[in-house]
Amino acid sequence: MKKTIFALILAVIGVGSMSAQKFALVDMDYILRNIPSYEMANEQLSQVSQKWEKEVNELSKEAETMYKNYQAEMVFLSDDQKKKKEEEIVLKEKEVTETRYKYFGPEGELYKKRQSLMKPIQDDVYNAVKAVAEERGYQVIFDRASSQSIVFASPKIDVSNEVLAKLGYSN
Repeated sequence: MKKTIFALILAVIGVGSMSAQKFALVDMDYILRNIPSYEMANEQLSQVSQKWEKEVNELSKEAETMYKNYQAEMVFLSDDQKKKKEEEIVLKEKEVTETRYKYFGPEGELYKKRQSLMKPIQDDVYNAVKAVAEERGYQVIFDRASSQSIVFASPKIDVSNEVLAKLGYSN
């Protein structure tokens, strides 16, 4: 009997403390779209990515041309010449792979460029979200843009504009 009453008291306290927690939502896509430096950084990344993709495609075309020429000349080549041409083609294909990895690999140039351009912006946004949370007493702020499980949320709990104002951008 005492255990049941104790468990009931704990449950009531738990429910009471849960209702006291405050939470809010932000829309990170909306926030980032309204930060001009983010759009400029995206444009820079797009341009450098296109430049590097063009370079990789040109190397790939060179390898393809080398292979087609090899196939056309193959009947006229000696075994040593064939072997030499095959090695050249393999080296060119390896160069294509290495260049692609250098630019677009997990720790490649595009990743490093993205980090250098985006991290300061993301840090500023995080600090602004944290400041709004501390000022308004929120324990949790969810990102509605990345959370697919939020079906509906009242616009009253969206603090995206407050975060933008904290960053110095008003909408």
